[in-house]
Amino acid sequence: MRREPRPAEALTAWQHPFLNVFRHFRVDEWKRSAKQGDVAVVTDKTLKGAVYRIRGSVSAANYIQLPKSSTQSLGLTGRYLYVLFRPLPSKHFVIHLDVSSKDNQVIRVSFSNLFKEFKSTATWLQFPLVLEARTPQRDLVGLAPSGARWTCLQLDLQDVLLVYLNRCYGHLKSIRLCASLLVRNLYTSDLCFEPAISGAQWAKLPVTPMPREMAFPVPKGESWHDRYIHVRFPSESLKVPSKPIEKSCSPPEAVLLGPGPQPLPCPVASSKPVRFSVSPVVQTPSPTAQSGRAALAPRPFPEVSLSQERSDASNADGPGFHSLEPWAQLEASDIHTAAAGTHVLTHESAEVPVARTGSCEGFLPDPVLRLKGVIGFGGHGTRQALWTPDGAAVVYPCHAVIVVLLVDTGEQRFFLGHTDKVSALALDGSSSLLASAQARAPSVMRLWDFQTGRCLCLFRSPMHVVCSLSFSDSGALLCGVGKDHHGRTMVVAWGTGQVGLGGEVVVLAKAHTDFDVQAFRVTFFDETRMASCGQGSVRLWRLRGGVLRSCPVDLGEHHALQFTDLAFKQARDGCPEPSAAMLFVCSRSGHILEIDCQRMVVRHARRLLPTRTPGGPHPQKQTFSSGPGIAISSLSVSPAMCAVGSEDGFLRLWPLDFSSVLLEAEHEGPVSSVCVSPDGLRVLSATSSGHLGFLDTLSRVYHMLARSHTAPVLALAMEQRRGQLATVSQDRTVRIWDLATLQQLYDFTSSEDAPCAVTFHPTRPTFFCGFSSGAVRSFSLEAAEVLVEHTCHRGAVTGLTATPDGRLLFSSCSQGSLAQYSCADPQWHVLRVAADMVCPDAPASPSALAVSRDGRLLAFVGPSRCTVTVMGSASLDELLRVDIGTLDLASSRLDSAMAVCFGPAALGHLLVSTSSNRVVVLDAVSGRIIRELPGVHPEPCPSLTLSEDARFLLIAAGRTIKVYIGHSEPVQAVAFSPDQQQVLSAGDAVFLWDVLAPTESDQSFPGAPPACKTGPGAGPLEDAASRASELPRQQVPKPCQASPPRLGVCARPPEGGDGARDTRNSGAPRTTYLASCKAFTPARVSCSPHSAKGTCPPPASGGWLRLKAVVGYSGNGRANMVWRPDTGFFAYTCGRLVVVEDLHSGAQQHWSGHSAEISTLALSHSAQVLASASGRSSTTAHCQIRVWDVSGGLCQHLIFPHSTTVLALAFSPDDRLLVTLGDHDGRTLALWGTATYDLVSSTRLPEPVHGVAFNPWDAGELTCVGQGTVTFWLLQQRGADISLQVRREPVPEAVGAGELTSLCYGAPPLLYCGTSSGQVCVWDTRAGRCFLSWEADDGGIGLLLFSGSRLVSGSSTGRLRLWAVGAVSELRCKGSGASSVFMEHELVLDGAVVSASFDDSVDMGVVGTTAGTLWFVSWAEGTSTRLISGHRSKVNEVVFSPGESHCATCSEDGSVRVWALASMELVIQFQVLNQSCLCLAWSPPCCGRPEQQRLAAGYGDGSLRIFSVSRTAMELKMHPHPVALTTVAFSTDGQTVLSGDKDGLVAVSHPCTGTTFRVLSDHQGAPISTICVTCKECEDLGVEGTDLWLAASGDQRVSVWASDWLRNHCELVDWLSFPMPATTETQGHLPPSLAAFCPWDGALLMYVGPGVYKEVIIYNLCQKQVVEKIPLPFFAMSLSLSPGTHLLAVGFAECMLRLVDCAMGTAQDFAGHDNAVHLCRFTPSARLLFTAARNEILVWEVPGL
Repeated sequence: MRREPRPAEALTAWQHPFLNVFRHFRVDEWKRSAKQGDVAVVTDKTLKGAVYRIRGSVSAANYIQLPKSSTQSLGLTGRYLYVLFRPLPSKHFVIHLDVSSKDNQVIRVSFSNLFKEFKSTATWLQFPLVLEARTPQRDLVGLAPSGARWTCLQLDLQDVLLVYLNRCYGHLKSIRLCASLLVRNLYTSDLCFEPAISGAQWAKLPVTPMPREMAFPVPKGESWHDRYIHVRFPSESLKVPSKPIEKSCSPPEAVLLGPGPQPLPCPVASSKPVRFSVSPVVQTPSPTAQSGRAALAPRPFPEVSLSQERSDASNADGPGFHSLEPWAQLEASDIHTAAAGTHVLTHESAEVPVARTGSCEGFLPDPVLRLKGVIGFGGHGTRQALWTPDGAAVVYPCHAVIVVLLVDTGEQRFFLGHTDKVSALALDGSSSLLASAQARAPSVMRLWDFQTGRCLCLFRSPMHVVCSLSFSDSGALLCGVGKDHHGRTMVVAWGTGQVGLGGEVVVLAKAHTDFDVQAFRVTFFDETRMASCGQGSVRLWRLRGGVLRSCPVDLGEHHALQFTDLAFKQARDGCPEPSAAMLFVCSRSGHILEIDCQRMVVRHARRLLPTRTPGGPHPQKQTFSSGPGIAISSLSVSPAMCAVGSEDGFLRLWPLDFSSVLLEAEHEGPVSSVCVSPDGLRVLSATSSGHLGFLDTLSRVYHMLARSHTAPVLALAMEQRRGQLATVSQDRTVRIWDLATLQQLYDFTSSEDAPCAVTFHPTRPTFFCGFSSGAVRSFSLEAAEVLVEHTCHRGAVTGLTATPDGRLLFSSCSQGSLAQYSCADPQWHVLRVAADMVCPDAPASPSALAVSRDGRLLAFVGPSRCTVTVMGSASLDELLRVDIGTLDLASSRLDSAMAVCFGPAALGHLLVSTSSNRVVVLDAVSGRIIRELPGVHPEPCPSLTLSEDARFLLIAAGRTIKVYIGHSEPVQAVAFSPDQQQVLSAGDAVFLWDVLAPTESDQSFPGAPPACKTGPGAGPLEDAASRASELPRQQVPKPCQASPPRLGVCARPPEGGDGARDTRNSGAPRTTYLASCKAFTPARVSCSPHSAKGTCPPPASGGWLRLKAVVGYSGNGRANMVWRPDTGFFAYTCGRLVVVEDLHSGAQQHWSGHSAEISTLALSHSAQVLASASGRSSTTAHCQIRVWDVSGGLCQHLIFPHSTTVLALAFSPDDRLLVTLGDHDGRTLALWGTATYDLVSSTRLPEPVHGVAFNPWDAGELTCVGQGTVTFWLLQQRGADISLQVRREPVPEAVGAGELTSLCYGAPPLLYCGTSSGQVCVWDTRAGRCFLSWEADDGGIGLLLFSGSRLVSGSSTGRLRLWAVGAVSELRCKGSGASSVFMEHELVLDGAVVSASFDDSVDMGVVGTTAGTLWFVSWAEGTSTRLISGHRSKVNEVVFSPGESHCATCSEDGSVRVWALASMELVIQFQVLNQSCLCLAWSPPCCGRPEQQRLAAGYGDGSLRIFSVSRTAMELKMHPHPVALTTVAFSTDGQTVLSGDKDGLVAVSHPCTGTTFRVLSDHQGAPISTICVTCKECEDLGVEGTDLWLAASGDQRVSVWASDWLRNHCELVDWLSFPMPATTETQGHLPPSLAAFCPWDGALLMYVGPGVYKEVIIYNLCQKQVVEKIPLPFFAMSLSLSPGTHLLAVGFAECMLRLVDCAMGTAQDFAGHDNAVHLCRFTPSARLLFTAARNEILVWEVPGL
């Protein structure tokens, strides 16, 4: 046995200056080294030499090892080890090093992309080595990217041992290189080489160049960093003294090596000088110690490269991305970077901009934008559109994005990753694999998992450009056609069968052909056969023995035709034999050939004739014969018909004998592609003009799916009130889109004049457009025509903007002129035109002109590129001129301004983007520089905008929005949506992005600093701390004084405050979780109804009102319904009430007392006690738990367990204990003794927990589930004390569960857990292991119930499933298998399942959903019956039938519901999809005929619908308003309908004919809040008419009219205006202006609204004066007058209802609602009063009537 040489004894001179390890140990002879598995010598094209390839599915079984035996030693003493290797694409690899210390301790050091995190023991260090091809992601562990490059891994072995184990390096003992990788060589040296530098010409530089033998070859003219990657580990920032730390030094816990937590092992590599930052996580400090503690200040990045940029340039990031403080700084050869946990980050592409290090905060969630919708189709062409095999969705490209559109719902999902336009698509027959190729050479192809959207493989095609792709039906073969770099046609066949299993794409065969190929298909009956067609050629192909061969079809006289497409005939009874296959081919001359594939001959040839016979007056049926034909571009064949698309714009359906046309549809442009759905009932068609739709053959209706601009979009504008988007494009069109549906509404085309800029009028249905000729035109959206045109400009319009009030419009042109227009009236006119004001050569941009938010200032770039001018918008007086060219004194070139943008008016900031990639924040009054944001984007930013709260700056340049990729062409414009929750970007298409960041009110951190701090020169803008989203953060980066200035805003401190943030009364800070985990989120912190001075609670002896019924169920809660079938006890929550209902009689009891919305319920096992929990209110710092006596309905105990909302309650099996679980912010688990309800034990949980349950078989055990763990708690009692012992078990990786969201105990000892990904896993609670899991649903499992041998699961998708799990107990010992669990029944409900109770046999139960519905479920009958049904959204109106037998409600969920008044059971429901029903009216009695009863409903799109109650059908739909309706009323005779809208217009219409015969615009400019109609009883008014009606508007004006609509008479009686103070808001809402006629005195009118005083004003119409005022405690939100008594009902935003006796002058207040009482209505008999708050309806009984 060979003795290991000690370093002191070995003669190491032979190892200097470096040692070639492979050559020294003669690896090629395998005598002193060993190989195992698949190890071979191959030639690498990049290095132009031999390398070793190590591959295999198991890394440990395929390796090269030096030396051969583990008992031997290499004895290499060089400090640095250089490993020259390249990871194999999409594979894992491992590198093991055995290193000996000077005290002869052998330590294994391992690097691999298999490792998930850094691990260390006394003898083993494991470092994750992660290679990324794009920007950093949260999940840093993964396969090597497909484009992995040769890497020089430089390891400082001396520092590795010193930093992480505090040992001295001795020598390198052994090396093992494991699959899968290519390795060129290994070198050791005591010198630190620079791999990018070699040769004698660098000898004078202070670096050591890489020896020629070790260097990678670099072709002339190319950069080393463009071809290779350098990893240096550890970095200079982690260096420690050259000797180990002595034992007497400070303990490790007292050491910080950098500005933050202890630096952790993170080798960093890069091929480009980029910067990035990744969110840090809590890690254990390194065991290395230093004396003292390092200062907590950020250190500059080390300058280590000649190409390195200034370190201070990275100290500020784009405001759209608040970066984290660099808590460990690592060095690469040419970059600045920050540590990312314990992972090695290798970024292989610098083309993707990434967020930089240097600020104190991270953008959370990351990414902060998520693509929601796309307006567009095509890009590279419009031939790529296909059906999914199930016919439910259409797949098509939109430039660089692949869109999957569900045709029935319009929902879109996306495949993102391509950086250029997608040129080809293919989908396999099982919807498993999707293949795509992008256009620009060299073509990059991707294979996707179609169901998940994950990219499985990215590879470069042998073809220069890919034109078409075709999958075999099984997905194992993919064929592509394209051009090589010489322009020759090339066909390639790839094997893709192993991609889904982690394998690679394999090229099976390649072939060149001189024949043209326009279409290529793999046959469905034989995966080795294909067909192609092109110019004069139809060929059949076959793949055999790795060779592609083709043979031509004898075309005879048709050999000169230009063929465009082909399709195989499908069989009705499955796949036929090849002999039965027929091929159809079409041509540009109109021919369709039917070809026998076996005989390779043409069986039939037909020709499509023109649609009109020359000289004929009418169109004729198309026939196939001779004569001039129509060019056919595409065809598709089903078993029964053939669909043909032609360039004349027609889609025609033919039988397969082509005897006559079955159906045809005419398009607006040439049809470029057709595709018949798999069921043959729908035909998809695409046109070259950018239209995509399908023809339904059964209904014969054509449905448009998508429209698109055919050229880049230049500008966009949004209209807030109607939710519309306007775009202008180089295709010379202006298009108006609906933002909600992304469907096109209008299309304006200009053939001669190209549109350049667009903006909406803020208040009128009008938009303005600027053109290349200099014209500015206004367009009416109602009449769809040009209103006015002005031609005061001489050049193309470059900018267009209007003031927020719509009074002024400004435009600029390329000649430098600026025009001001007056838009006060529709016939707008020019006020001023000023020459030489705007920079003349500035390009057209949405940010060329900017108006301040208050409309007082106008800013633009001009009169030169280096200046920005600010003017008064009304006078155009110059107020400020700023020279941008002098701002950057360090720049060697003159800077110029690109775009301008104003911040919020309260801040007074002006933002300017410059050509040097900066954004400068200026004071808009003084011009003072507030801050500067350098390097926010690699390119200048021509478009930028700031959100209304100034938290987010949105910039666009190049093909990205900051760092969000999706556009394939430069982004021209970006904008926030009116609600600030979405972002739009326009370029090649229009993209709609969801902003995932929370609202500012949600931004709060536990332990956050008391005030936001900024760096030097940070003006009034303050930095806001971001909050976590999606996943909770374990550590919050804290701002430091030395942090660089960034653009951000935090809430301004209150006047006189110190700026500290007080979150106690602003709502508990909460983290956003998965939908299946979010249990209870109150709409807001509830108010106390009697907390204000002046309230009048009812007397103890009883009040004027008694709560009779509650309509609705709180679907916002979780487990907030209980039912015991043995006792019949049934209870649920509605707001802050517990409703106990008798299911037989429908009688209700209402248990009140909670001060906030109830979140959950729990019933004791004895069914004698009910516990209910609610959140905090404005008057309580803690939430409430009330314990009720079930028999008496009295509250026995009131406890305050948590400072945050209670998530779950549970009684122990013996009812001796009650466990309470706090929400994701409180994270508190508490135990209460039920004897006295005193706190027994409480603990703080380390992570959010989603559910808790007692073991029904053991009262001393309970279990919690949460983020990736199951926590078992054992209760140990010693006397009166109870202690908790905890055991935590992680969820196995094989489950892939994500978060555990629900749980229930099964048969002992089983525990069932539901996950956020839809899995159900089964645990053995005794062994603490998970032994079985299966996929139970597509959405998160929010509920599980077990009884006997059956399990019920409820998910966020609304599916309720019953599982037979009787065999699961046996599998605990025998092994797992999901096949032993099968689903018995399934029901789909109307929302996510949040609560359920079943009988012991699980045959029947009650289930609650988020839609506010309680269902009675019977598994035996397979039915679900509604028990309780409320509205999903806010209830806007309640009306009553004349006979008071029914009532009707309408809601923002688009429904109109008719209820039986006696039982409050739902009778009829009218539903309008995608619309909000905002107002409702019931027709008055008409000649005593009940069949004439009708409902008039107004909707958000301006439509008015008339429903017949007796026939339960819609009679009429009219559109009297262009904007949303706000109120509607019938005349007294029911023959006329009056409606008001948000613009202040009142329309008078006939409900029978639908005609609108009068429009009153007296209230224009303010929304109509009320229309009230009554019979004119008072004759002293001096006017004629049968009806007296009033209209109240939001500007505190009330008009009173007398009318006789049969004579078309309407006369103004009175006009009332009420004063309003400057600011009047009620809890964030402006109180409405409400008025009503007094039912007991026809001369009186009552009014409430925002005013100087909180009061009810009573006005006498005859005396023309105010006769009485009734004071109120708050501003009123709703008003109703009792017809039978002198009672007045008023609702307040403070969750309170007041009843006023106008005769006695007394009042009483009532509580019950959890939100603002925005609606109250007396029934016609005055016996009942309905009140509504949000979607809750309470029915009150008025005693004594």
